[in-house]
Order: sequence, then structure tokens, then C-alpha cells
Amino acid sequence: MSRAFVIAIVGAESTGKTWLAQALRGALADAQTAVATVDEHLREFCDAHGRTPTAGEQAAIAAEQTRRIEGASSAHQIVVADTTALMTAIYSELVFGDRGLYARAVQEHRRCDLTLLTALDLPWQADGLQRDGPHVREPVDALLRRTLTQAGIGYTVVGGLGQARLDAALAALHAARRLRVG
Repeated sequence: MSRAFVIAIVGAESTGKTWLAQALRGALADAQTAVATVDEHLREFCDAHGRTPTAGEQAAIAAEQTRRIEGASSAHQIVVADTTALMTAIYSELVFGDRGLYARAVQEHRRCDLTLLTALDLPWQADGLQRDGPHVREPVDALLRRTLTQAGIGYTVVGGLGQARLDAALAALHAARRLRVG
């Protein structure tokens, strides 16, 4: 099997990353294509511990997200990652003032074939420990765009509601796959 095509979905909180990951998997999975979705490890961590992580736990969360993406890549043709270690690095800077996770997170993110950045056009929704509030969406989005741009990692902003958002993501995917083959 050739190397999996990895789609990274990144964006601020409450911008539809998880919905888009599931919708993409549903749209792409068929009898000829093995598609995996890699869920957000941070969500599992918060659910299991009943709290958000401390500064000292950030690196392990980022590493586990990457490990899961790599594991899925070895057994599937397409991997849809509901976030990457890059988001952990962004939040580590925003919440703890720690920029120490960026180098590794950027290096690992470069392995992704397509980066989809979810737009801020969805209404913010509370989601337990996962949400800091609508006031962090713009700063997170700005940090993410700056980091991707400075690292030379291309990305496609995906916006719209429901099917329009999925269609935008699929269009970006088809364009990226043509580039990879061509």
C-alpha cells in the first residue's frame, strides 16, 4: 500500500472540525477506499480526567495525537485527522505562554497532504471542558494562520454551513490529490 493521504483539519474551537472530519469520512469511504478518522485526543483526555491538561501534559497530548495519525496512516489510504499536534502547540502558547511545542508540531504537520482550516463562520457552542469561550476564536485563528504561513504550510479555509462546508473541503481535497499525482 502506498503512503496514506492525510487530511489535517485545524481551527479554533467550535468551528466544526469534528463535524467536518466525520462528514469527510462518510463522503470518502467506499468499497475501494479505506478511510480512517483520527479523533481529537485532547477531548478524550478531558473526558477521562474531568479537567483540561496542565502545561506539563501538553507535549504528551500532542505526541499521542501524532502517534494516532501515524498509526492510522499505516492501515488506510486516506486519514482524516480531527486536529493535529499543531493545535496543541497553539493552545499551549495561548493558555500557558509556552512556545516550546511549535518546532516538533510544525515538523509533524508537514507530513499532512492537505490542511483544512475551519472558518469562524459557525456560531460558538459550549462543549464542556473543551471550550474556553468565543473570545478565544479570533486569537487562535490568527496564531494558526501566522504559524502555517511562517512555516510555509499551505492551507485552505473551509467555510459555510453543512453541505456547503463539506463541498468546499471536497473541492480542496480533489485539487490537492491532483497535485500529488501530477
